[in-house]
Amino acid sequence: MAPVAVVAAIALLVAAFLVIRWYTTPLPPRPLTVDATQHVLDIVTNIAPPELDVVGTGSANNLVKRVSGSPLTGPNGHPEVFYMGAEYCPYCAAERWPMIIALSRFGTFSGLKTTSSSSTDVYPNTPTFTFHGATYTSQYVDFVSVETTDRNQSPLESPTSAQQALVNQYDTAGSIPFVDFGNRYAFSGATYLPDVLGGMSWKAVADSLLNPDSPQAKPILGSANLITAAVCKLTGDQPAIVCSSSTIQSIEKTLG
Repeated sequence: MAPVAVVAAIALLVAAFLVIRWYTTPLPPRPLTVDATQHVLDIVTNIAPPELDVVGTGSANNLVKRVSGSPLTGPNGHPEVFYMGAEYCPYCAAERWPMIIALSRFGTFSGLKTTSSSSTDVYPNTPTFTFHGATYTSQYVDFVSVETTDRNQSPLESPTSAQQALVNQYDTAGSIPFVDFGNRYAFSGATYLPDVLGGMSWKAVADSLLNPDSPQAKPILGSANLITAAVCKLTGDQPAIVCSSSTIQSIEKTLG
C-alpha cells in the first residue's frame, strides 16, 4: 500500500473511532434543582434496613482488609473514617454512593452536592456526589474527606502530611478512592465497577436502590453493608439498631 493510502486509512480509522466514542459516551446527567437534589438525598440517606439486609454483600467485591497501626481518631475524638479521592475519578464516583448510604446509618451529612466523573476518563460522566464542601456529624465516628481535584482535574483540596502518610502506608498502588477505618481496616479502589451507573441520572440511580434486585442495588447496597460492618467494628457495634443485624454481624466475621 502506498504511503499516502496508509496515512488515509489511519485517518479514517481515527475518525471512525472518534465518531463511535462521541455517540457511545454517556452525556453528563442534567443538573438537578435544589428540590430534586434533596429528593435524591432523601432516598439515598434513608434506605430501609430490611432492604439492606436482604442484599447482604450482593455483587460487591470485598476489598476491605485488616491493617495495623496507631488508632486513628478524628477531630471530635471519635474513631475516624478517612477518605481520599477526586471528583474526576469514576471509581470514586461509584464508591461515594455506598459510602453515603453506610455513613448515614451512623450520622448526618449536610452540604452534599451532585457532580459526575470526568467526561474523558473511563466510565465517563458517572453520576455521583462530592464530599467537597460537605460536613458530617455523628456521635459514633468522625468522617474526614479529601477531594484532591474537581472533575476537570483542577486542584481542590490537599491531604495533610499525616493523611498522605496513611495513603503511602496502606495504598502502595496509589489507587483512589482510598478509605481508612480508624487504622483497623482499609481499602483502595471501588468495590464495584462504575459501568452499572452508565448513562443514568442521579434520580434513576436513587430510584433503582429501592428495588434490592436491581443491577444497581446489588453492588451499591452490598458495598454499603461492607462499609457499615467496618464502621461497626470501630464503634464497638454501636448503635445496636444498625450493628446487631444478622447481616452486619455475618459480614463482620469476614473482616477479621
